[in-house]
Amino acid sequence: MFQAVVDFLKEFGPLGLFIHSFFDAIIFPIPAFFLQVSLSLLNPSTAIWLATVGYIACLLGTPVGYYLGKVMGKSVLYKFLKTEWIDAATAKFQKNGEAAILIGSFTPIPFKVFTILSGCLNFPLWRLIGYAAIGRGLKFYIVGLLFYFYGRAAESMVKDVSLYIFVGAVPIVIVYLLLRKRNQKKKEQATKQAEAEQQDNIHLSS
Repeated sequence: MFQAVVDFLKEFGPLGLFIHSFFDAIIFPIPAFFLQVSLSLLNPSTAIWLATVGYIACLLGTPVGYYLGKVMGKSVLYKFLKTEWIDAATAKFQKNGEAAILIGSFTPIPFKVFTILSGCLNFPLWRLIGYAAIGRGLKFYIVGLLFYFYGRAAESMVKDVSLYIFVGAVPIVIVYLLLRKRNQKKKEQATKQAEAEQQDNIHLSS
């Protein structure tokens, strides 16, 4: 049934990809990646434009998925997606929500799992959109650039694009998050030290 919907959307070209990408961030179980590849194969010269259409639609759908999770909870996911996908995403999210969104943007786990979970677990919406913009941008534009430069020959390359991005980007994400955590600890320690000195000055003056 869902494949029939994808085939129907394909007839509308970029508009179909926009609709697919928008609902991909909300509840549709088939990633927009597949329609992006199909349309890029038809006309590789439009691949970057297609990537842009899909990317913008995905970002517009992200807050909708977020509020769906906030209102309906995680139960809505179990009606449409595999239990192991949801459980794996939940475990990643509870461990580190920021890393989960960045990495989840280009893993086989459908992205709507992370948008809905963000709402369920009260993850800040602005952070969700920010990290989604990075992760989803990588996936959409790498596919688009491959088709733009290599034409139809890129079809065999994009099959492993998620793996390539995952291997290349995960170490960068981990280093970034470790540095960010380290800076936050330094700021917290500096704040505590400043408060302690302020208290000491109050006691001395009194």
